[in-house]
Amino acid sequence: MMQATLDVKGMTCGHCESAVKGALENLEGVQTVNVNLDTGKVDVTYDDAVVTIDAMHEAVEDQGYDVVA
Repeated sequence: MMQATLDVKGMTCGHCESAVKGALENLEGVQTVNVNLDTGKVDVTYDDAVVTIDAMHEAVEDQGYDVVA
């Protein structure tokens, strides 16, 4: 398992947190997602043989949020 922290801009409320968390959890290979609204950081544990960082960025951006590289 790998660990990554995404820096997500635009999350302001519980709905934002749920949208980002749900989008990432729906990706095959993602194990856990922890969202910190205060910092905008999203910690993801994932299987890098199944899912890529780019796929995670795309899933978050599809929800209307920006991921800072």
